[in-house]
Amino acid sequence: QVQLVESGGGLVQAGDSLRLSCAVSGRTFSPYAMGWFRQAPGKEREFVAGCLWNGGNKMYADSVKGRFAISRDGAKNTVYLQMNDLKPADTAVYSCAAERDYTSTYSVQSKYDYWGQGTQVTVSS
Repeated sequence: QVQLVESGGGLVQAGDSLRLSCAVSGRTFSPYAMGWFRQAPGKEREFVAGCLWNGGNKMYADSVKGRFAISRDGAKNTVYLQMNDLKPADTAVYSCAAERDYTSTYSVQSKYDYWGQGTQVTVSS
């Protein structure tokens, strides 16, 4: 049973930073790639960042490039999303996702096989 559990969300002010974590568990499961997505109220879920399971080949949405960074701790089987200079527009539920084998580019949601439950990030102005 593969599980993805996000943590680290919260209420912050504009300009603050947060680090989200996505712990991946599941006996012998080694994803091909990981992605972070977010969904704001009344909007569709959108791609935020992605990388290979080894932490390489990182990719970001234009809206977060230069402010967010995705990384991975292999020893902890955890993927992180460091979010700096947060803006009210970043307010959303953030979810991580894992792909077993390569099928498509990171931003394609249907490529992912497993999803976490999400963590709320609220940025006040």
